[in-house]
Amino acid sequence: MMHTKARTLAYPGTDVKRFPVPSEFVDWKVPFPEYKPVDYTSKQILRRPPYADPEIRNGPVNKPLKFNALDTAYNTDRTSLAGEYQIVQGVPRNPVGRTGMVGRGLLGRWGPNHAADPVVTRWKRDNSGEKIIRHGKPVLEFVAIQRTDCSEWALPGGMVDPGDTVTNTLKKEFGEEALNSLELSPEENKRIHDSLEDLFHHGTTVFQGYIDDPRNTDNSWMESQAVNYHDDSGKAFDKFTLKAGDDAKRVKWMEVSHEIRLYANHYDMVKEVASRLGAFW
Repeated sequence: MMHTKARTLAYPGTDVKRFPVPSEFVDWKVPFPEYKPVDYTSKQILRRPPYADPEIRNGPVNKPLKFNALDTAYNTDRTSLAGEYQIVQGVPRNPVGRTGMVGRGLLGRWGPNHAADPVVTRWKRDNSGEKIIRHGKPVLEFVAIQRTDCSEWALPGGMVDPGDTVTNTLKKEFGEEALNSLELSPEENKRIHDSLEDLFHHGTTVFQGYIDDPRNTDNSWMESQAVNYHDDSGKAFDKFTLKAGDDAKRVKWMEVSHEIRLYANHYDMVKEVASRLGAFW
């Protein structure tokens, strides 16, 4: 896999610029003596919000971090979906290659930062309820949100909190970003939770691994598990309306085709779902 978005010169949400890394020098095995990556960790991360690790390059910390393992001291899974990663000079090394930046950037964890992305789909139907067919294949729709940080369209996923499960994160993030559950009453939330329980009971994992994310650095990177929840009858969403919330400024059912443009490698996840369901692409 080759970094593309993880080498974007302008680091997202900042005026910080990465050290340029030509494609032929991404691989760590290729000598690059001129390489002088920019050192950047956002002030917000250095203030140690609950999801952030301590800064470990300025000497020992009270509780050493355990890499390539379940780190019980921090209630954090530091194993990588891409396999074992190297520790170089006390910090993890990005398994895919150089990014032009060291430190953690906007990411809280050293090494893998785990996310979960629900791909919620249904068949696009006409007014009479029949599936819409294009070039002999049914047209699929998925729930997409427009991110507030970069205005790109994306899956309504999010970070897996310490001690939480991927399944619970998928449900929670979908509720918060696509149904605005944070703004609803406890009664409305329970109704949504019960309705989602059935839909989110049967999911198919369509991707797990490293994400080519614009926030990645040489020492911190995004990984995700994407799970498809397909509402074959189209009835599950009759019970509630999509409403943007939390990190989303808009939400909608987006038609699946090769023309969609999505954040990070969400395009590849949706493409995989379309392939598995035999949908138009």
